[in-house]
Amino acid sequence: MSIEYLHTMVRVKDLEKSLEFYKLLGLKERMRKDVEAGRFTLVFLCPPDQDDGRADVELTYNWDGDDGLPSDSRHFGHLAYRVDDIYAACQMLMDAGVTINRPPRDGHMAFVRSPDNVSVELLQKGEAKPPREPWASMENTGHW
Repeated sequence: MSIEYLHTMVRVKDLEKSLEFYKLLGLKERMRKDVEAGRFTLVFLCPPDQDDGRADVELTYNWDGDDGLPSDSRHFGHLAYRVDDIYAACQMLMDAGVTINRPPRDGHMAFVRSPDNVSVELLQKGEAKPPREPWASMENTGHW
């Protein structure tokens, strides 16, 4: 048997707000499908250098809402992305109003949440950076 990773699907309640968040992370829109018969939109996002469909996040937006779905989307786990500078990435997100749920105290790992409560892990590329403030003493906020 052969298996190949395709994408992670995340349901979103506000497509534009969610797109803003994922674009802050550096993802770009690779493809969009409006499905009139099913009354939903699919937006596939990827890192700029991985636009061959093998590292997609699929945002699913139901036009009539998702009131019957759980409010906490953690049942699938999290999305994970490697970044060149964990501190710069977290600062940029924080400056844009994103809560850093698990700060990169160790210079290696942080967690944030999307507008739809999806947990996103950020990992430092290569070796961990030396601990530094304000991150080293920053407490966790909420859950991740």
